[in-house]
Amino acid sequence: MRRLPPLLRRAWYSLNQVFRHRIASLGITPDQYSILRWLSESPVEGLTQSDITDLMASDPNTIAAIVRRMEAAGLVIRPPHERDRRAKRVQIQPAGSATFSEAHSIAIELQKNVLNDLTLAESDQFLELLEKVADACARQANGHKPT
Repeated sequence: MRRLPPLLRRAWYSLNQVFRHRIASLGITPDQYSILRWLSESPVEGLTQSDITDLMASDPNTIAAIVRRMEAAGLVIRPPHERDRRAKRVQIQPAGSATFSEAHSIAIELQKNVLNDLTLAESDQFLELLEKVADACARQANGHKPT
């Protein structure tokens, strides 16, 4: 019998390990890549650490530590939030954009390799269904009842 949790874990773990290995020479981790991606796709003012925590489905302490390391590496800066003195914005720097660009090419190639056993239609359908599963998991994690 196929079960969702072990299959998702096996797929995620293997994909994460391969990606980690392929981007190691860039000096970033898969989580740092994800943060750079979110920042690349965000408005110029950047995101708050709270925004990143939500997008990454992680905890605030983990994100704070990752962002501090990224700031020390010159990938991002953390200026004060314009309205909330307790918050900081996270903004991508030119070095972060360059690193993201290189890592993104690696990520796209890896995705093509992983989905290569599927037809284009199957690949599109798989990603669409996986998004639905991810959304359903998020709803369950947030305490919502099934729809």
